[in-house]
Amino acid sequence: MVEPSAQRAPLLDFDVARQRLLAFAKPPEALESIGLLAANGCVLAKAITSPMDVPAFANSSMDGYAIAPQDPEVRPLRLAVTQRIAAGYEGQALALGQAARIFTGAPVPPGTWAVVPQELVEVNGQEIVIEAPVGAGDYVRAQGEDIRAGHDIVQAGKRLKPADLALAASVGVTHVTTYKPLTVAILLTGDELVEPGTPLGPGQIYNSNRYWLQSLLTELGCEVLDPGIVRDTPEDTRAALAQASQAADVIITCGGVSVGEEDHVRAAVASMGRIDLWQIAMKPGKPLAYGQAEKADFIGLPGNPVSAFVTFMLMGLPFLQQRMGLAPSQLSAQPMTAAFDWPKPDRRREFIRVRQRVQPDGEVVLDRWPNQGSGVMSSVAWADGLVDIAAGQTIKAGDRVPYLSLRDLVDRCP
Repeated sequence: MVEPSAQRAPLLDFDVARQRLLAFAKPPEALESIGLLAANGCVLAKAITSPMDVPAFANSSMDGYAIAPQDPEVRPLRLAVTQRIAAGYEGQALALGQAARIFTGAPVPPGTWAVVPQELVEVNGQEIVIEAPVGAGDYVRAQGEDIRAGHDIVQAGKRLKPADLALAASVGVTHVTTYKPLTVAILLTGDELVEPGTPLGPGQIYNSNRYWLQSLLTELGCEVLDPGIVRDTPEDTRAALAQASQAADVIITCGGVSVGEEDHVRAAVASMGRIDLWQIAMKPGKPLAYGQAEKADFIGLPGNPVSAFVTFMLMGLPFLQQRMGLAPSQLSAQPMTAAFDWPKPDRRREFIRVRQRVQPDGEVVLDRWPNQGSGVMSSVAWADGLVDIAAGQTIKAGDRVPYLSLRDLVDRCP
């Protein structure tokens, strides 16, 4: 039965809803120690501390000659070459007036005043002649000039990338302490849904939400549970939620949280726990819900693909980032120029799909997809961002508008 509008609670302000949602996102507690080769994409729980100086010893940054001149100001400098030092080997101390043939990365011998690149040196038998000016410490990488022993080299709360793993390996670290990956169950509800590859029956549509949602969750580093399409009955809905609540940290549904007679998800969650948020003043995405089903967090996305995608990017994504131990992505909009009109304002805050375009004069402007309907998935595939339009606001071509990059929403975390 449809809920009478007079009995419904007023729509919750977008910013208030986002703040409340993040307040429910408790940080992770389960830790694990894993080897570097298995740690890519994991969230670091404890900072990586270097056990050593980098470089571990003073070394040459060039192929050339380590020199110990008696008087560095005299020109030309004439020094006797007494040894050859390759990377991986140590040389003997230099006496005044001596030099050592040295290669990049090799330890400079005690007594070295500077290293001179080979192209600045004239070789005359066992003697070298230097006419160019040379400064103390030239081309010598000092011990610890990059990293000092005991200093943190990667901070906790960062999602580890290949360069972080290489940095850890460069100081001899073999294992890191990370948060265990978040397990997310996705439940796609609707008797009208069928999987691609299956012929469509009357009134049926293909289940597109599975493909963007599962892909994004995997990209974030979540472990995804996907039991398949849940049929629109109270019994099937409750059974799927009960099973998911036993295995997952977070349950995400698409569909079933509106006010229709076949929308059973919200009632099932309420019977298993509670509903804390519902009905947000945003377009698309008003039916967004949050609650708890048993011990699992519950996020109910709308069923329409565009509404589900936009609400996930703006609400669900930062919630999951915080649950994973990451700093949640901020809505840091970039002012850009609209190349479109938006003459009909809505009473809700709107997020419309746009794409950047470079004009012949070099200015970057925003085009909008002509059909902003909540079921038009082609607009999401085409768009590279969203324009954040305040309730009641209109836009004219040439106006500066707040642009949110979809890529940055995923990547903008430590």
